[in-house]
Amino acid sequence: MMVQRNRVVQVSRFGDPERLEVVDAPLPTAGPGEVRVRVLASSLNYTEVLIRRHLYPQTMRLRPPFVLGYDVVGAIDQLGKGVHDFQIGDRVADMTVVGSNADYRTLRASNVARVPVDVDAAEAAALILSWTTAHQLLHRAAKVQRGQRVLVHGAAGAVGQALLVLGGLAGLELWGTVRREHMTLVQDLGATPIDYQHEDFTRVVPGGFDVIVDGVGEDGYRRSYAALKPGGLLCAIGFSASVQAQRRMLPILMEIARLYLWRLLPGGKRARFYSVSAMRARHPAWFKEDLEQLFELLATGAIRPRIAERISFEEVADAHRRLEAGGLEGKLVLCPDLSSRRSQRAA
Repeated sequence: MMVQRNRVVQVSRFGDPERLEVVDAPLPTAGPGEVRVRVLASSLNYTEVLIRRHLYPQTMRLRPPFVLGYDVVGAIDQLGKGVHDFQIGDRVADMTVVGSNADYRTLRASNVARVPVDVDAAEAAALILSWTTAHQLLHRAAKVQRGQRVLVHGAAGAVGQALLVLGGLAGLELWGTVRREHMTLVQDLGATPIDYQHEDFTRVVPGGFDVIVDGVGEDGYRRSYAALKPGGLLCAIGFSASVQAQRRMLPILMEIARLYLWRLLPGGKRARFYSVSAMRARHPAWFKEDLEQLFELLATGAIRPRIAERISFEEVADAHRRLEAGGLEGKLVLCPDLSSRRSQRAA
């Protein structure tokens, strides 16, 4: 009898992409209240660069070896005891933080969202972290209103693109900071591009922005805070500038903590750090509701995430190098059923 293989992408040690290994792991079994899925797609996110480099607060207690994979779309192939709402073959999705760069994994049945049968698995995976983050930033955290002026830093990235598309559907006036080579992309998404290397975004809108979403954290978010109008809101969602500068975790956490002290300053401006995982922990029903709403928009063609490339297990380390280098205009998505380019060439 042939034993099913379960390949996984494992962090052997914290550090560079060379610390990633593709290894065979035991095939998991669905426990009570769980489903096992055959993984169809698992997107690669910049957040996983932070996890691999031991800079992500939510996974600071993890110690190698462990399996990467922040999200998953899969087909159920095993039902655990007590699971009655699903059937073998149902397609489901979840945000897992770790563990989904694999052939198979188990999920809590109560956590998963249903995936429409007629959507592409890789595109569905691309929505889970980036687009749910964008949706919740706009409608749960900022509670935006039609006509508000919103600035998105890193607008060419996955979350940035999602913010521009969903912001356009919400009737917002949108600006996005990008490198010069990505300005056409931002225009195509319905926003006004700002070349952050040659333009001062703090002077673009007289009176300031209603909402700024900052995943870069340049200068400790100070310039973003300065670009708000009185009563405006700064939503910090990351700190890629500090990661690229290879700063340690403590100073980064101190910058995040300072956001909340700015509330005491005159002018009525607000600042907060948004985490999709933290919001899901507080409001678990929101996450499933928002994700399934995005899947419906995908099914109807109202939204379409960009896929830069579908990759195999053997290409994950190189994909992490590309993530760190930046410049991608779409998602890299691990598709376990995809053979490596090497195998394709040999065939």
